[in-house]
Amino acid sequence: MRIVVIGGSGVVGTQLVDNLRRRGHDVVAASRRTGVNTLTGDGLVETLAGAKVLVDVTNSPSFEDAKALEFFGTSTRNLLAAAEAAHVKHCIALSIVGTDRLLESGYFRAKMAQEDLVSASPIPHTILRSTQFFEFLPRIAEPDESASAVRVSPALVQPLASGETAAALADIATAAPRNGMIEFAGPQLLRLDEVVRRVMQAQQDPREVIADRSARYFGAPLGEDTLIPDEGAIIGVGGFDEWLESALDPKLHRALPRRSVQEQGNRTGPLY
Repeated sequence: MRIVVIGGSGVVGTQLVDNLRRRGHDVVAASRRTGVNTLTGDGLVETLAGAKVLVDVTNSPSFEDAKALEFFGTSTRNLLAAAEAAHVKHCIALSIVGTDRLLESGYFRAKMAQEDLVSASPIPHTILRSTQFFEFLPRIAEPDESASAVRVSPALVQPLASGETAAALADIATAAPRNGMIEFAGPQLLRLDEVVRRVMQAQQDPREVIADRSARYFGAPLGEDTLIPDEGAIIGVGGFDEWLESALDPKLHRALPRRSVQEQGNRTGPLY
Protein backbone atom coordinates (compact mmCIF):
# COMPACT_ATOMS: atom_id res chain seq x y z
CA MET A 1 0.00 0.00 0.00
CA ARG A 2 1.31 3.46 -0.88
CA ILE A 3 1.52 5.69 2.20
CA VAL A 4 2.75 9.29 2.21
CA VAL A 5 4.26 10.65 5.43
CA ILE A 6 4.36 14.44 5.46
CA GLY A 7 7.14 15.46 7.81
CA GLY A 8 8.92 12.22 7.02
CA SER A 9 12.38 13.56 7.89
CA GLY A 10 11.53 14.56 11.48
CA VAL A 11 11.97 12.58 14.68
CA VAL A 12 8.60 10.83 14.51
CA GLY A 13 8.38 10.82 10.73
CA THR A 14 11.72 9.05 10.26
CA GLN A 15 10.76 6.29 12.68
CA LEU A 16 7.30 5.97 11.14
CA VAL A 17 8.70 5.64 7.62
CA ASP A 18 11.16 2.96 8.76
CA ASN A 19 8.41 1.08 10.60
CA LEU A 20 6.06 1.06 7.61
CA ARG A 21 8.81 0.00 5.20
CA ARG A 22 9.69 -2.93 7.43
CA ARG A 23 6.05 -3.97 7.11
CA GLY A 24 6.45 -4.04 3.33
CA HIS A 25 4.59 -0.86 2.37
CA ASP A 26 5.47 1.61 -0.38
CA VAL A 27 6.25 4.67 1.72
CA VAL A 28 7.06 8.21 0.60
CA ALA A 29 8.92 10.37 3.15
CA ALA A 30 7.86 13.87 2.12
CA SER A 31 9.24 17.12 3.48
CA ARG A 32 10.75 20.38 2.32
CA ARG A 33 13.99 18.47 1.85
CA THR A 34 12.28 16.42 -0.86
CA GLY A 35 10.63 19.43 -2.51
CA VAL A 36 7.24 19.19 -0.78
CA ASN A 37 6.03 22.42 0.80
CA THR A 38 2.66 22.22 2.54
CA LEU A 39 2.43 26.01 2.94
CA THR A 40 2.75 26.75 -0.77
CA GLY A 41 1.36 23.43 -1.99
CA ASP A 42 4.48 22.76 -4.05
CA GLY A 43 4.97 19.06 -4.76
CA LEU A 44 1.80 17.87 -3.03
CA VAL A 45 -0.13 16.75 -6.11
CA GLU A 46 2.78 14.74 -7.49
CA THR A 47 3.64 13.22 -4.12
CA LEU A 48 0.10 12.11 -3.30
CA ALA A 49 -0.57 10.53 -6.70
CA GLY A 50 -1.62 6.92 -6.11
CA ALA A 51 -1.45 7.18 -2.31
CA LYS A 52 -4.07 5.43 -0.20
CA VAL A 53 -3.03 6.92 3.14
CA LEU A 54 -1.68 10.32 4.19
CA VAL A 55 -0.01 10.79 7.59
CA ASP A 56 0.73 14.35 8.74
CA VAL A 57 3.42 14.65 11.40
CA THR A 58 4.55 18.18 10.53
CA ASN A 59 5.03 20.94 13.08
CA SER A 60 5.01 24.72 12.96
CA PRO A 61 8.45 26.34 12.70
CA SER A 62 7.22 29.10 15.02
CA PHE A 63 5.18 29.09 18.23
CA GLU A 64 4.03 32.68 17.94
CA ASP A 65 0.23 32.65 17.99
CA ALA A 66 -0.41 34.05 14.51
CA LYS A 67 2.40 32.13 12.82
CA ALA A 68 1.42 28.79 14.35
CA LEU A 69 -2.20 29.31 13.33
CA GLU A 70 -1.14 30.29 9.82
CA PHE A 71 1.05 27.22 9.52
CA PHE A 72 -1.45 24.62 10.73
CA GLY A 73 -4.39 26.27 8.96
CA THR A 74 -2.74 26.75 5.58
CA SER A 75 -0.75 23.52 5.65
CA THR A 76 -3.74 21.38 6.64
CA ARG A 77 -6.07 22.96 4.07
CA ASN A 78 -3.49 22.39 1.32
CA LEU A 79 -2.90 18.80 2.39
CA LEU A 80 -6.60 17.98 2.54
CA ALA A 81 -7.32 19.58 -0.84
CA ALA A 82 -4.51 17.64 -2.50
CA ALA A 83 -5.51 14.44 -0.73
CA GLU A 84 -9.13 14.78 -1.86
CA ALA A 85 -8.01 15.38 -5.45
CA ALA A 86 -5.80 12.29 -5.26
CA HIS A 87 -8.65 10.18 -3.82
CA VAL A 88 -6.71 9.37 -0.64
CA LYS A 89 -8.74 6.97 1.49
CA HIS A 90 -7.43 7.80 4.96
CA CYS A 91 -5.96 10.99 6.42
CA ILE A 92 -4.12 10.74 9.76
CA ALA A 93 -2.94 13.67 11.89
CA LEU A 94 -0.67 13.57 14.94
CA SER A 95 -1.82 15.82 17.78
CA ILE A 96 -1.32 16.15 21.53
CA VAL A 97 -3.23 14.89 24.56
CA GLY A 98 -4.86 17.84 26.32
CA THR A 99 -5.05 20.08 23.25
CA ASP A 100 -8.66 21.02 23.99
CA ARG A 101 -7.73 21.89 27.60
CA LEU A 102 -4.81 24.16 26.67
CA LEU A 103 -6.53 26.76 24.53
CA GLU A 104 -5.02 29.69 26.42
CA SER A 105 -1.93 28.83 24.39
CA GLY A 106 -1.87 30.11 20.82
CA TYR A 107 0.05 27.02 19.76
CA PHE A 108 -2.66 24.71 21.07
CA ARG A 109 -5.41 26.83 19.52
CA ALA A 110 -3.58 26.26 16.24
CA LYS A 111 -3.42 22.50 16.88
CA MET A 112 -7.15 22.53 17.66
CA ALA A 113 -7.79 24.31 14.37
CA GLN A 114 -5.82 21.60 12.59
CA GLU A 115 -7.90 18.88 14.25
CA ASP A 116 -11.14 20.67 13.34
CA LEU A 117 -10.12 20.90 9.67
CA VAL A 118 -9.26 17.21 9.51
CA SER A 119 -12.50 16.24 11.25
CA ALA A 120 -14.60 18.39 8.90
CA SER A 121 -12.99 17.01 5.74
CA PRO A 122 -14.91 14.50 3.60
CA ILE A 123 -11.83 12.23 3.69
CA PRO A 124 -12.07 9.43 6.27
CA HIS A 125 -9.68 10.30 9.06
CA THR A 126 -8.04 9.39 12.35
CA ILE A 127 -6.49 11.83 14.82
CA LEU A 128 -3.90 10.40 17.20
CA ARG A 129 -3.33 12.50 20.30
CA SER A 130 -0.11 11.42 22.00
CA THR A 131 1.35 12.42 25.33
CA GLN A 132 4.79 14.04 25.59
CA PHE A 133 7.91 12.29 24.35
CA PHE A 134 10.70 11.48 26.81
CA GLU A 135 13.22 12.93 24.36
CA PHE A 136 11.71 16.41 24.36
CA LEU A 137 10.77 16.90 28.01
CA PRO A 138 13.83 19.06 28.85
CA ARG A 139 12.68 21.59 26.27
CA ILE A 140 9.74 22.41 28.49
CA ALA A 141 12.22 24.14 30.78
CA GLU A 142 12.71 27.87 30.34
CA PRO A 143 15.25 28.30 27.50
CA ASP A 144 17.52 30.69 29.41
CA GLU A 145 20.81 29.10 30.33
CA SER A 146 21.87 32.25 32.16
CA ALA A 147 19.38 31.35 34.91
CA SER A 148 20.49 29.04 37.70
CA ALA A 149 17.04 27.46 38.01
CA VAL A 150 13.99 26.70 35.90
CA ARG A 151 10.41 26.38 37.04
CA VAL A 152 8.28 23.48 35.87
CA SER A 153 4.75 22.53 36.83
CA PRO A 154 4.36 19.39 38.96
CA ALA A 155 1.30 18.41 36.90
CA LEU A 156 0.75 14.74 36.14
CA VAL A 157 2.10 13.32 32.87
CA GLN A 158 2.23 9.92 31.14
CA PRO A 159 5.16 10.39 28.75
CA LEU A 160 6.48 7.82 26.31
CA ALA A 161 9.22 7.29 23.74
CA SER A 162 8.68 8.81 20.31
CA GLY A 163 9.26 5.39 18.75
CA GLU A 164 6.13 4.05 20.42
CA THR A 165 4.04 6.84 18.92
CA ALA A 166 5.58 6.13 15.52
CA ALA A 167 4.61 2.46 15.89
CA ALA A 168 1.06 3.45 16.90
CA LEU A 169 0.81 5.66 13.82
CA ALA A 170 1.98 2.75 11.67
CA ASP A 171 -0.77 0.57 13.15
CA ILE A 172 -3.36 3.27 12.43
CA ALA A 173 -2.08 3.80 8.89
CA THR A 174 -2.60 0.13 8.07
CA ALA A 175 -6.06 -0.11 9.66
CA ALA A 176 -9.48 1.27 8.78
CA PRO A 177 -10.15 4.95 9.55
CA ARG A 178 -11.69 5.65 12.96
CA ASN A 179 -13.32 8.94 11.88
CA GLY A 180 -12.48 10.21 15.31
CA MET A 181 -9.73 10.73 17.86
CA ILE A 182 -7.56 8.19 19.69
CA GLU A 183 -5.40 8.98 22.72
CA PHE A 184 -2.06 7.26 23.32
CA ALA A 185 -0.02 7.52 26.52
CA GLY A 186 2.85 5.99 28.42
CA PRO A 187 2.28 3.37 31.13
CA GLN A 188 3.43 5.45 34.13
CA LEU A 189 1.80 8.37 35.90
CA LEU A 190 4.62 10.77 36.77
CA ARG A 191 5.20 14.38 37.82
CA LEU A 192 6.31 16.69 35.03
CA ASP A 193 8.89 18.52 37.13
CA GLU A 194 10.52 15.29 38.31
CA VAL A 195 10.80 13.83 34.81
CA VAL A 196 12.27 17.08 33.46
CA ARG A 197 14.69 17.19 36.41
CA ARG A 198 15.98 13.68 35.78
CA VAL A 199 16.44 14.15 32.04
CA MET A 200 18.21 17.47 32.57
CA GLN A 201 20.53 15.81 35.08
CA ALA A 202 21.23 13.10 32.52
CA GLN A 203 22.12 15.85 30.06
CA GLN A 204 24.47 17.31 32.66
CA ASP A 205 22.42 20.48 32.79
CA PRO A 206 23.40 22.10 36.12
CA ARG A 207 20.27 24.21 36.52
CA GLU A 208 17.95 23.46 39.40
CA VAL A 209 14.39 22.43 38.53
CA ILE A 210 11.84 24.01 40.87
CA ALA A 211 8.30 22.65 41.09
CA ASP A 212 5.97 25.59 40.53
CA ARG A 213 2.23 25.13 40.08
CA SER A 214 1.98 28.54 38.43
CA ALA A 215 4.57 27.66 35.77
CA ARG A 216 3.01 27.70 32.33
CA TYR A 217 3.22 25.08 29.63
CA PHE A 218 3.85 26.77 26.27
CA GLY A 219 1.82 29.73 27.48
CA ALA A 220 -1.03 27.83 29.14
CA PRO A 221 -1.66 27.09 32.83
CA LEU A 222 -1.72 23.46 33.87
CA GLY A 223 -4.16 21.70 36.16
CA GLU A 224 -3.32 18.43 37.84
CA ASP A 225 -4.82 16.32 35.03
CA THR A 226 -4.44 18.61 31.99
CA LEU A 227 -1.76 16.53 30.27
CA ILE A 228 -3.05 13.02 30.97
CA PRO A 229 -5.51 11.14 28.74
CA ASP A 230 -9.13 10.38 29.39
CA GLU A 231 -10.36 6.89 30.15
CA GLY A 232 -10.06 4.53 27.19
CA ALA A 233 -6.64 5.67 25.96
CA ILE A 234 -4.24 3.18 24.41
CA ILE A 235 -1.34 2.62 26.79
CA GLY A 236 2.24 2.02 25.70
CA VAL A 237 4.69 -0.37 27.29
CA GLY A 238 8.02 1.43 27.73
CA GLY A 239 8.72 2.93 31.16
CA PHE A 240 10.74 6.05 31.89
CA ASP A 241 13.57 4.36 33.82
CA GLU A 242 14.03 1.83 31.04
CA TRP A 243 14.14 4.55 28.40
CA LEU A 244 16.56 6.75 30.36
CA GLU A 245 18.93 3.84 30.95
CA SER A 246 18.97 2.93 27.26
CA ALA A 247 19.35 6.57 26.23
CA LEU A 248 22.48 6.85 28.36
CA ASP A 249 24.02 3.53 27.33
CA PRO A 250 27.30 4.37 25.53
CA LYS A 251 27.19 0.99 23.78
CA LEU A 252 24.07 2.20 21.97
CA HIS A 253 25.58 5.63 21.24
CA ARG A 254 22.46 7.28 22.61
CA ALA A 255 23.89 9.65 25.20
CA LEU A 256 21.52 12.58 25.60
CA PRO A 257 23.13 15.76 24.23
CA ARG A 258 22.86 19.19 25.76
CA ARG A 259 20.71 21.43 23.58
CA SER A 260 21.45 25.05 22.95
CA VAL A 261 19.03 27.88 23.67
CA GLN A 262 18.56 28.36 19.93
CA GLU A 263 17.68 24.70 19.43
CA GLN A 264 15.26 24.81 22.35
CA GLY A 265 13.52 27.80 20.82
CA ASN A 266 13.26 26.53 17.25
CA ARG A 267 10.96 23.94 15.69
CA THR A 268 10.36 22.05 18.90
CA GLY A 269 6.87 22.00 20.30
CA PRO A 270 5.32 20.24 23.26
CA LEU A 271 5.57 16.90 21.50
CA TYR A 272 7.50 16.77 18.26
